[in-house]
Amino acid sequence: MIAALTLLLVFQLAGEVIARALALPVPGPVIGMALLFLALMLRGGPGEDLRQTSGQLLQHLSLLFVPAGTGIVIYGDRIAAEWLPLLVALFLSTFLALAVTALVLKALIGKRPKTPTGDGR
Repeated sequence: MIAALTLLLVFQLAGEVIARALALPVPGPVIGMALLFLALMLRGGPGEDLRQTSGQLLQHLSLLFVPAGTGIVIYGDRIAAEWLPLLVALFLSTFLALAVTALVLKALIGKRPKTPTGDGR
């Protein structure tokens, strides 16, 4: 478990370093997650230790949202002042995420080999 947590933190640190060094507008943990995804693709998937540790972290995911919720409360005045742009951005980003997901799914389904029955299963 320590090795898996260390691996996760190393990728998060690498993402933070890249984001700050290049002054990217993307959060470091997102870059670290993308790097971890690429590393796992090259490696052929996560090991059992990383799989178990990640599963345990996901079981307690709600605890990880407490700091984010606290951050929202701190900026309550700003959110109240700029609620309309935030609401528009929320709806547009949700719609965009749904549309991109649908297009990717449609493209992936189109690439599936046809079976003799022709139903694609």
